[in-house]
Amino acid sequence: MPDVNARRIRKILIANRGEIALRVIRACRELGIATVAVYSDADRSALHVLAADEAYRLGPPPASESYLRGDLILAIARRSGADAIHPGYGFLSENPGFAEACAAAGVIFIGPSASAMRGLGSKTLARQAADRAQMPRVPGSVTGLASLEEAHAVAEGIGYPVMLKAAAGGGGKGMRAVFSAAELASAFAGASSEAQNSFGSSEVYLEKLIERPRHIEIQLLADTHGNCIYLGERECSVQRRHQKVIEEAPSAVVSPALRQRMGEAACRLALSAGYVNAGTVEFLVDGAGAPDEAFYFLEMNTRLQVEHPVTELVTGLDLVHLQILVAEGYPLPLVQSDILLRGHAIECRIYAEDPDNNFFPSPGRITRLLQPSGPGIREDAAIYEGFEVPLDYDPMLSKLIAYAPTRDAAIARMLCALDDYVIGGIQTNLSLFRRILLDPGFRTAEIDTGYLEHLLATPVVEEAVVILAKPESQYLSSGPAIPPEIAALAAAIFAAAAKPAAASTIPDQESLWAATARREALRA
Repeated sequence: MPDVNARRIRKILIANRGEIALRVIRACRELGIATVAVYSDADRSALHVLAADEAYRLGPPPASESYLRGDLILAIARRSGADAIHPGYGFLSENPGFAEACAAAGVIFIGPSASAMRGLGSKTLARQAADRAQMPRVPGSVTGLASLEEAHAVAEGIGYPVMLKAAAGGGGKGMRAVFSAAELASAFAGASSEAQNSFGSSEVYLEKLIERPRHIEIQLLADTHGNCIYLGERECSVQRRHQKVIEEAPSAVVSPALRQRMGEAACRLALSAGYVNAGTVEFLVDGAGAPDEAFYFLEMNTRLQVEHPVTELVTGLDLVHLQILVAEGYPLPLVQSDILLRGHAIECRIYAEDPDNNFFPSPGRITRLLQPSGPGIREDAAIYEGFEVPLDYDPMLSKLIAYAPTRDAAIARMLCALDDYVIGGIQTNLSLFRRILLDPGFRTAEIDTGYLEHLLATPVVEEAVVILAKPESQYLSSGPAIPPEIAALAAAIFAAAAKPAAASTIPDQESLWAATARREALRA
């Protein structure tokens, strides 16, 4: 029997750009829902503009004059007859004022309510909500620090080292690690100033610094009927500058018992805050202790995550479909016992950035593009040959995802996909993923949030190996060709340096290295 309180969505405006806009458009097409794209002048020829049923100009390239203009987006929704807005991630996705404006205009916001967003979007308010939900959290303050004196008192109470964090933000902005009382004054001033400049609020709080933690997050879904389920966890410990680089599902260290405890804690938080739709609760798991004993609430992301594809692959669910269903007012069609995790998925975030120049953005025209495909390979992308990567936005080009029955098989499949991926004309971080996936520490899942910084600080043994780590695009485009004899020597060094010890527990590692060496030698 149809739910009398449900409201059928017939047309959705996607208030975003790039691959997430295309992702939502595809989901809508499968559901028979019409779509409306919006674009800035920089995105006039973007794929999401071509894929949508209708497209409307927002304004100039700066996000402040286009994708962050909620008033213009709502005006286009009214003009186009869209009865719902999907915010994607970033831009207005976690803006409670925009969610309120949608409600006032009678447009369905596909996400949580403004009140739930406010209660969980602020780091300090979220910590208070975690206390009410009886969730374990990192020791520290639950309100913003009023003064340096208060910061000293809190730090002395929990003990050094501690971490200062911006209450209103994320992405590593307004964060400072402090290892002694002598460092606190300058760190407090620096964190407050950066928080003000980045988020318009200088409020910071202080918590115990957990050294070498793993970053584990729980995906959940909640509906308007009081139901909440969790869809397993994602391992997000491979980070650079507090930004995720590789994500996996499930985590190699999370046991079924720990998964249940973390999932139930996440759902308690969501239900106590009146949360509805898709959301993610992030935890730190103490990497130095027993993983089944120590996990701590970190924050909640009140939106769909960049890394949602790995959860979709191991659960077999379409999260955007479920988001729309919940937004229409229907109850979730699943209960917790229906959620089964099968196989392993790994996602690599492919960016236009220069690994040889501190990973600075590398905008420009894509002159050649060969994208990987095959069994178990998914790519969420919005690029094409001739596409001009703009200066104005996050330089992520695509998300490459590999799925296989086991973690080792998923790593092998991802390495093959990376070998097939060619992006010419710009610099990319493709070589970084080869280095990570072939690293013994990663392959045995011995990772934490400091893993990648440590790996990048470790010099490569031989210059010839560095040549082979370059993405194919760099020697398919401009630059001198690699002489065959140098490539052959490099291949031999590459294979010898990487050969695992006899006691290795990874059966296919040696063959993977040998295959990589052979491919590189042939390409030269």
